[in-house]
Amino acid sequence: MGSGWIELERIPEARADAAAARNFGAALACTHDAGARGFGAPPDDWDGPCFIGRQPLPVSRSDISWGAWYVSDRVLPYLERAVDRGHVTAADDTLVRRACARITAGNFDDGEPPARIHGDLWNGNVLWSADGAVLIDPAAHGGHRETDLAMLALFGCPHLDQVLSGYESTGALKEGWQKRIPVHQLHPLAVHAASHGRSYAAPLTDAARAVLAL
Repeated sequence: MGSGWIELERIPEARADAAAARNFGAALACTHDAGARGFGAPPDDWDGPCFIGRQPLPVSRSDISWGAWYVSDRVLPYLERAVDRGHVTAADDTLVRRACARITAGNFDDGEPPARIHGDLWNGNVLWSADGAVLIDPAAHGGHRETDLAMLALFGCPHLDQVLSGYESTGALKEGWQKRIPVHQLHPLAVHAASHGRSYAAPLTDAARAVLAL
């Protein structure tokens, strides 16, 4: 690594299979179980800036509840940018904020301690090698374990059913997690609405409606 450049290991890619996907799911649960110092906490000993894609990612150790932190640091900053850029209408903004109010109120707080999550776990950040899955480009922070799973579901992942089966085999997931997927998809959808335009407004508001229906 030097000024303006970084050298990365090349990962020879291979085709994903069910066994590798199941192992990935179980390993992801172990990563989450490593925990974090608080919701929003960056990796230990890291004091530099953090990003999700090209967007700044707020990181700081937070002692507030997961729901209040998630809305204030993971949804609203990107929703506000999307509105400012004309990618989300005022009506869309109102709808998403209604869903956020339910989350802030603690409707989805479950007492789970902060997990060490990848933070940007879409399909493009999962490489498949002969040795299994390799994760790249993390936006690592302390969050909720269900957020990584929701992002895998949002943007697709080969053998996702096996990934989830491997994860569930660890016993780390709480009952009803599938119904809460829209809660955890508000963050990546708000990021994409801010970064990539109006086309993400409809999925964002669909997720907000799903949250309000829970």
